[in-house]
Amino acid sequence: MHAYKAPLRDMRFLINEVLDYPAHYSGLPNGADATPEMVDAILEGAAALCEDVLAPLNASGDAEGCHFKDGAVTTPAGFKDAYQQFVAGGWQGVSFPEEFGGQGLPMSLNVFKSEMMGTANWSFTMYPGLSVGCINTLMQYASAAQKAAYLPRLVSGEWTGTMCLTEPQCGTDLAQVKTRAEPQADGSFRLTGTKIFISAGEHDLAENIIHIVLARLPDAPAGTRGISLFVVPKFNLNADHSIGPRNPVNCGSIEHKMGIRASATATLNFDGATGYMLSEPNKGLEAMFTFMNTARIGTAIQGVCHAELSFQGAMPYALERRSMRALSGKKEPDQVADALVWHPDVRRMLLTQKAIAEGGRAMIYSAAQIADKMFSAVLAGDQKQYEAYDSELGFFTPILKGFITEMGLEAANLGMQVFGGHGYIQDHGMEQIARDARIATLYEGTTGIQALDLLGRKVLLGSKGKCVRDFTGSMLSLAKPHLLSRGPLGRMARSLVYRAGQWNLLTTRLMLRAMRDKEQVGAASYDFLMYSGFCMMGHFWLLQASKASELLASGGGQESAEFYQAKIDTAGFYFARLLPRAGAHYVSALASTASLMQTDKANLRIA
Repeated sequence: MHAYKAPLRDMRFLINEVLDYPAHYSGLPNGADATPEMVDAILEGAAALCEDVLAPLNASGDAEGCHFKDGAVTTPAGFKDAYQQFVAGGWQGVSFPEEFGGQGLPMSLNVFKSEMMGTANWSFTMYPGLSVGCINTLMQYASAAQKAAYLPRLVSGEWTGTMCLTEPQCGTDLAQVKTRAEPQADGSFRLTGTKIFISAGEHDLAENIIHIVLARLPDAPAGTRGISLFVVPKFNLNADHSIGPRNPVNCGSIEHKMGIRASATATLNFDGATGYMLSEPNKGLEAMFTFMNTARIGTAIQGVCHAELSFQGAMPYALERRSMRALSGKKEPDQVADALVWHPDVRRMLLTQKAIAEGGRAMIYSAAQIADKMFSAVLAGDQKQYEAYDSELGFFTPILKGFITEMGLEAANLGMQVFGGHGYIQDHGMEQIARDARIATLYEGTTGIQALDLLGRKVLLGSKGKCVRDFTGSMLSLAKPHLLSRGPLGRMARSLVYRAGQWNLLTTRLMLRAMRDKEQVGAASYDFLMYSGFCMMGHFWLLQASKASELLASGGGQESAEFYQAKIDTAGFYFARLLPRAGAHYVSALASTASLMQTDKANLRIA
């Protein structure tokens, strides 16, 4: 079993050199304390927690899983102590306002921390991770009294939070939500219904769990327009905000899952539970998107986490395991055979993992800067600025969640492949990474749902293609200085310019076709998402390669020179071996819908 090592060198490269976070923080109203020294201290402290406390529990937590008895959930051995260390270190409150007990630092610092935690132990990370969206929703939509009651102990980590959307009869189609909220004389509501697939819905890590719940008022209109949002605590609160009597929110069961077994996924029964409305009546779904977008970015990180962890397991094995001789001649003549790393196909797998992890990290860290600005606008009460940043981040979100998790799953499977048969057994931990990674493409909206959101809601309906034009404009600006170069940067830049033009052409063609064929958006959306993801990752690989080239030319020690050269080489691999996949998605996205919809009932066995 390999040990996790936080990739601090690569993280610092993005933070300090590529994306210039010091300058970014200096322009934020809550960024003054995010000095390079403070950021470095947070990175080092989070790395220590992850490497020394969380990572050692990853395999044991998977093997033991959670225990359910009489409505109570017990987490695996070591989790409770680890969570107490997490709370004692103040890690939950890093990016939340000081008025609620947080450290008041920008949201992106929580992203850096979450990536390390998620790579070390994704199951553990889900317990405090779901609280982030709960806190963000309360900060934006709760009343002053509700904020005072819930936020201090959510921010401290003493309490955790959930999001309760899905019900037995519906998953993504929230128009089918049946949970009812009956108004009471004191202004509260009694919620009755069942929610399923509630991550961290019941556990023994915190003394209270605050549920954010979608439900319907008795006179609510049908469909999504009739959904309201409520905050429902596991334990009701006394007037002084201390823990009061148990609310009738009961855990009926937990799921037996393929992966993330140490994370409790609960069925929750609301049996007349007391709740309080957030936002306005019948506008709950709009408010819930604050939670959902936060959760989707958090899930996108999982793609990076599993690509990174799988690479960290596969690379040492490829250096140590020996099999056959390299086709170009003996590389290690004093050994019985050459190491796996000398074989081109093994290098293909390792470089694919590396390109996905480092390319995805750059994409998410860039999006985190937008989120910083968005939440600064929330704190400042600037609705216009908030909406502008929310729209920009909204374009990123389905690409990050859909594309990066699909690629992270591929990377996890490649890690098993490097190990051969040894990857399929538990001893090395590679199969656990693949099992854990599998859920990332499913929850918080499947890849298909992200694709529909991107093409249908964000690109065609929401912006008429403007979001693509804006991003491809950035691609062209980045590529322009390198177009005449004869070196690797020139080749990458010219390739990126081609893809930028093709992306706009694809968008326009799909827009025109969708006017004639109502099935076009659904038929093309997955390929459009993957095409967009490959192009966006290409942009961020050229960004990293150009900065690495600049820093390499300016000199530095041998270690830095090797690091920067590796960046350029990995970027070259991405452009040569992975970006070309975009071409196949382009062709598939433009294929006639008849190839899908003409299939007769007999072929699909439709009654």
